[in-house]
Amino acid sequence: MKPLHCPLCSNPNTSYFHSDQFREYLHCPICDLVFAHPDSHLSRDEEFKRYEFHQNDLEDSRYRNFLQKMSEPMLNRIAEHSSGLDFGSGPGPLLKLMFEERGHHMSLYDTFYAPGHDVFKDSYDFITATEVVEHLHRPLEELDRLWDCLKPTGFFGVMTSLRLPALDFSTWHYIKDETHVVFFSPQTMHWLARRWGGQIEVIGDSVVVFQKSGDE
Repeated sequence: MKPLHCPLCSNPNTSYFHSDQFREYLHCPICDLVFAHPDSHLSRDEEFKRYEFHQNDLEDSRYRNFLQKMSEPMLNRIAEHSSGLDFGSGPGPLLKLMFEERGHHMSLYDTFYAPGHDVFKDSYDFITATEVVEHLHRPLEELDRLWDCLKPTGFFGVMTSLRLPALDFSTWHYIKDETHVVFFSPQTMHWLARRWGGQIEVIGDSVVVFQKSGDE
């Protein structure tokens, strides 16, 4: 297989990592990203059809409990009456409601459900990206844009299942979803923190909180 550029760090020397009946995966030795071969990406219409099967009910206590893995670390860090952006909010923006219940304001962006790009003209005290970065076909472009929208000392929370060293990639549930195209490890997240010059805390196996330095 011909080497491809890494979609995160643009390294041209990626290598074969794994293949299954649906896709081939490559690995970048620079940022440690694993990514699905672009030829296997679903079309935008196909992606949307998959997302329409998601059940994100605002009244679902299980969904609220799931989102608390993101909301609690962020709420413990942000100041009162902060302004935030939920990137990849989906059809049921429960996370927005959870932050507003605690006195914060939150804007929404989702490529399908809240596609207004005006939100990227503002600056925010915090940004969340919950179960969305694994879907990004152009992760560096999107993540840099979000980082640029953060105010100095702002927080950026990312929730995605991390590719841990002990993981058996071939049986990992995360690769079974064909809308998941990039797979981050803790090392990948640290690469991003170095790129941005920010602080990072990895919380468990799925939550990462970055903080912008105050001199930007």
